[in-house]
Amino acid sequence: MRIVVDAMGSDDHPGPDVAGAVMAAREFGDAIVLVGDRPRVEAALAAQDTAGLAIEVRHATQAIGMKDSPSAAAREKRDSSMHVGLALLRAGEADAFVSAGNTGAILAVATLRQTGVGRIPGVLRPALGVVFPIESKPMLIDNGANADAKPEYLLQFGQMGSVYVERMLGIARPRVALISNGEEEGKGNHLIKETIPLMEASGLNYVGNIEPKEFVRGAADVGVIDGFTGNVMMKTAEAVAGYMSDTIRKYIMAGTLTKIGGALARPAFQRVRAQLDPDEVGGAPLLGVNGVVIIAHGRSNAYAMRQAIGQARRVAERGIVAAIAERLGN
Repeated sequence: MRIVVDAMGSDDHPGPDVAGAVMAAREFGDAIVLVGDRPRVEAALAAQDTAGLAIEVRHATQAIGMKDSPSAAAREKRDSSMHVGLALLRAGEADAFVSAGNTGAILAVATLRQTGVGRIPGVLRPALGVVFPIESKPMLIDNGANADAKPEYLLQFGQMGSVYVERMLGIARPRVALISNGEEEGKGNHLIKETIPLMEASGLNYVGNIEPKEFVRGAADVGVIDGFTGNVMMKTAEAVAGYMSDTIRKYIMAGTLTKIGGALARPAFQRVRAQLDPDEVGGAPLLGVNGVVIIAHGRSNAYAMRQAIGQARRVAERGIVAAIAERLGN
C-alpha cells in the first residue's frame, strides 16, 4: 500500500509522526509518503533507521495548527501538509491519509472536492467513529465532527458505523443503539425522539436507547450520538480512566504492604492499562468522505501514529469506503 502521513499534525511534530511512520513502514512493508516542511521532516527522518524502507518526503510550505480556524485554514493555507496529503489521496496516488492534526481542519479540507476527496454520494455529513477502548471494541459515532446534528444525520451515522463494525470486526448484523439519558423511548431530547422512528424503519439491527453505562458494558456494537455529546463523553471517559490510574498508583505506593501487593498485581494492571490505552487504537476513521482518512489524537506518540497507520491500511484493505457508498448511495 501507499499511505500518506501528515508529518506536521501532532502536537510535537514532526518527531512522533515521522517515528511512527518508520515503525509502520518496517512492520507492514508499505510505502509511506511524509508530507510537511522538508528540512524538518528530513532531519527527523535522519534520526531513524530507514534502511530498506520505502519512505518519501513531499514538501508543504504551510502547516495548520490546533488553534487555527478550520474554515479559514482550509481556504487560506492551500499548501498545508493536509492539503498536499489529501490531494495525493484525491488523485489516486495513495490508499489512505493519516493525520494527528486539527480535526475540524481535516474535516473541512477533506470534505471539499476542490481540496480533498469530498463526501461519498448520498452522505449528508461525515462522522468521526471512535473504537471505544474496552473489551468488546464498540464504535462511538460521532465523536466531534458535527457539534449540531439532525435525525437523518444520526441515522446515517448508525449505518456507517454498522458497515465499519461488520467489515473490521466481522460482526454480522451489529447492534446499533442511540446513546441517551435513559433506555425508555420517552427519555432523551428532541433529537433522540425524532431519530427513533428513523432507526426503527432503517433495517439496522436497532436495539433502542441505551445509557453510557450500558454502552461501556457492551450492550451495543455501535453507539450513535451527536458529535458534541460524543466528544464530551469520550474525553470524560479518558479523564476518568487517567484519574483512576493515578489514584490507584498513589495508594499502592503509600505503604510497604501495598507496594508488595502492587508488585504482585502488576501483570494484571498492565493488561488493564493496555486494554484502556487509546494509543492502542491509534486513530479514528472519518467515515463518509470518499477516501480513507484516519484522524489520530494531537498528543499521539510514535506508537499511536504507528497504530493509526495500521488502522488506515486495514480500512483500505477491507473496502470500507466502497461498502458505505453501496449502503448509502442514491
